[in-house]
Amino acid sequence: MSLIGKEVLPFSAKAYFNGDFIDVTEENFKGKWSVVCFYPADFTFVCPTELEDLQNEYATLKDLGVEVYSVSTDTHFTHKAWHDHSEAISKIEYVMIGDPSQKITRNFDVLDEEEGLADRGTFIIDPDGIIQTVEINAGGIGRDASTIVNKIKAAQYVRNNPGEVCPAKWQEGGETLKPSLDLVGKI
Repeated sequence: MSLIGKEVLPFSAKAYFNGDFIDVTEENFKGKWSVVCFYPADFTFVCPTELEDLQNEYATLKDLGVEVYSVSTDTHFTHKAWHDHSEAISKIEYVMIGDPSQKITRNFDVLDEEEGLADRGTFIIDPDGIIQTVEINAGGIGRDASTIVNKIKAAQYVRNNPGEVCPAKWQEGGETLKPSLDLVGKI
């Protein structure tokens, strides 16, 4: 069953954020745009490249009114240790949620039950706490955070311009479409 258009289910977790441990719930995803990026595990191979790439886009996402959350089934303690010992991860300024209970990972339907680890899942959540995009990659395929920026811009445009949609490869300022009977078969 698709999670698109569904509200984020309730959860409570501990996270590592800018040198502190904090509490995070589904309520943190309301009132602003959010990106939730699941990854398999700390101290691994592809994961630090993705999280560092996401950090490289963090300022742009913040300028768009977006908060970023990374999630793995590791603990918040492990996130701190990784942050303290990895050159790539030490740059991270966004929230790193620990999900050792696997509740959040199950809620987002990205838990590999056999391994007990999260799949590489990316979710864009609107200010109402509703999931707008879902992308899930196989473990060996890293994500490109610049595509998240483009998806956020499109999701924000569609939300702010009812009756318009963004076609493939849409870029900010580009042409949009207004679905109508007159447009059917003309694209």
